[in-house]
Amino acid sequence: MIVKFTKMHGAGNDYIYVNTIAQTINNPKEAAIIWSDRHKGIGADGLVLIGSSPVAEADFSMRIFNADGSEAMMCGNASRCIGKYLYERGLTDKREIKLLTLSGIKNLIVNMANEDLDSDDNGKRRVGSVTVDMLQPVLTNKEQFVGGDSLPDGMFVSMGNPHYVIFTDNVDRAEEEGPILELHPAFPQRCNIEFAHIEDDGSIRVRVWERGSGITMACGTGACATAVAAFMTGKAGRMSIIKMDGGCLHILLREEDNHVMMTGPAEFVFDGEISSNF
Repeated sequence: MIVKFTKMHGAGNDYIYVNTIAQTINNPKEAAIIWSDRHKGIGADGLVLIGSSPVAEADFSMRIFNADGSEAMMCGNASRCIGKYLYERGLTDKREIKLLTLSGIKNLIVNMANEDLDSDDNGKRRVGSVTVDMLQPVLTNKEQFVGGDSLPDGMFVSMGNPHYVIFTDNVDRAEEEGPILELHPAFPQRCNIEFAHIEDDGSIRVRVWERGSGITMACGTGACATAVAAFMTGKAGRMSIIKMDGGCLHILLREEDNHVMMTGPAEFVFDGEISSNF
């Protein structure tokens, strides 16, 4: 069987996207492992399946599998890429798209690159960025976790998936400490680990060790968790610029309802076909 796919990235966080409305992937976990291999496969941080929604409240659905085959609950960068994919590929003409994920329904807001022309020079619709309403964060004190008192100082923030944010002068600690903390006994379901530093200009430099994928160029939910932790600890205001290895994301903790609004880029890399037994 030949599977058509699209490679996309959001601030360098790259995934393989398959439209499962048009074709079927029977074993996405195994496909994610093999296709994500950067030497023997397509190469990516994981596999994303775009599907129709089984519930009337959402327009489309997303399933995401990390490079190790584990299924993730949510990915902010992948959500933005899906918004661009759906709009530019003509699967919808909505500028607000409701996307069903394992962590609930997320609202995607499509921001056009040129509002006046609503197209690029070839007359095609072109999305400049996508904003995702990530809903309200959930905070947990580390001492509430079994064995949490042995964690380094940080803040646990759930953005529909688990994050532990550590403020430090050395964000490169992610390389050595990330894989250890991901598997810390305090996190029986493993955890995404953020190492963050407040820069002189007020922006926040972050490196992320993602659960199931390791170091990635960017992590949308990680950027949101970091911005929330920075606000809650008085290190930043409600608006933060998060600088990751692959680029910047803009995070707003909305005052009226404490929803986390994430805005950032989404880009096509290439389309392709791959022979598949999955």
